[in-house]
Amino acid sequence: MSAKNWIEFPRIEGETSRQAHADLPAGTYEREIGRDGFFGPASHIYHRHPPTGWTSFEGPLRPRAFNAKKAARAGGPFDAAALLTNASVKLRIWRIEHAMAALARNADGDDLLFVHEGGGDLFCDFGHLPCGEGDYILLPRGTMWRLEPKSPTVLLLIEATNGSYRLPERGILGPHAIFDPAALDTPRLDNAFRAQADERPWRVEVKRRDAITTITYPFNPLDAAGWKGNLSAVKLNWRDIRPVMSHRYHIPPSVHATFLSDRFIVCTFVPRPIESDPGALKVPFFHSNDDYDEVIFYHAGEFFSRDNIRPGMVTFHPCGFTHGPHPKAFAAGAKAAKTMTDEVAVMIDARDPLDLSEAAADTEDRSYADSWKAK
Repeated sequence: MSAKNWIEFPRIEGETSRQAHADLPAGTYEREIGRDGFFGPASHIYHRHPPTGWTSFEGPLRPRAFNAKKAARAGGPFDAAALLTNASVKLRIWRIEHAMAALARNADGDDLLFVHEGGGDLFCDFGHLPCGEGDYILLPRGTMWRLEPKSPTVLLLIEATNGSYRLPERGILGPHAIFDPAALDTPRLDNAFRAQADERPWRVEVKRRDAITTITYPFNPLDAAGWKGNLSAVKLNWRDIRPVMSHRYHIPPSVHATFLSDRFIVCTFVPRPIESDPGALKVPFFHSNDDYDEVIFYHAGEFFSRDNIRPGMVTFHPCGFTHGPHPKAFAAGAKAAKTMTDEVAVMIDARDPLDLSEAAADTEDRSYADSWKAK
């Protein structure tokens, strides 16, 4: 049964705040329990103790943190190390130091590449697309492509295997909020593209049902003279994202949605002002996200709600337990010492349970669940 079928009738019992995430009753900790991520019915419970104040945490719901960058595997994109997967999305980490020797074509789904380090030149059916640190590159299913890095490059790959990518609806914010669609760059049929279209033999590696088929041509099939239509590879850098915020209210992470697919959402956290109203929460609120597995890839900066998390790491919070800011972050937020966040991170919320790979488990910080304990 979908959460949309729940009967919704707001009630108030005992001590509560008038507005969610602001002016909490003295000595209480707010926890949001909701459905459909942050889109469905929800209630706010005001606890006398931190909802994450556990003394031990054992079992399959244990929150996980691991070093994705350390797990990165070199080779072609289909050699990338799997991190977390289900039937709708696959997260992989890839390291590339030399130009790809073969073209890639994913017949299983759309690929969303996020450039964590490095960059270079991407050539595809639609043309030439320079790329660098902080770029998202969206490659529609079936696109032929290859990458020529200019330096050692690490990329997060987010494959949509059950549905395609689309942009989120902006509602009353209007279509130009968060980022203007005109900021989406598309490949060009420029001199660099024409120069790479040589006449030597080229292999195309096609992935279908996770098996590789190799097709060999006596020429480079990236030889387009032109194209027209409304389907293309696109690029977006996190620096083109202008986050929505309120100085009086901590907005849930769903407002930071960058791309949607049928069974998961990709959000981008970028630097923004911290709430200045004295009564507003200044860190993410405690919440029980009982419909989505939550994954965050930390790209740059200092993630203000997490302790001992460094760029290149991933945290994985399976749905079904309460989580929120670490004690140090909660205390720092209450003092309002900082006026800006400086983190850049990619969040993937998956509607279906994700499986953790051995490559990810091999780089795990097994003390992560203890990081919520009061110091």
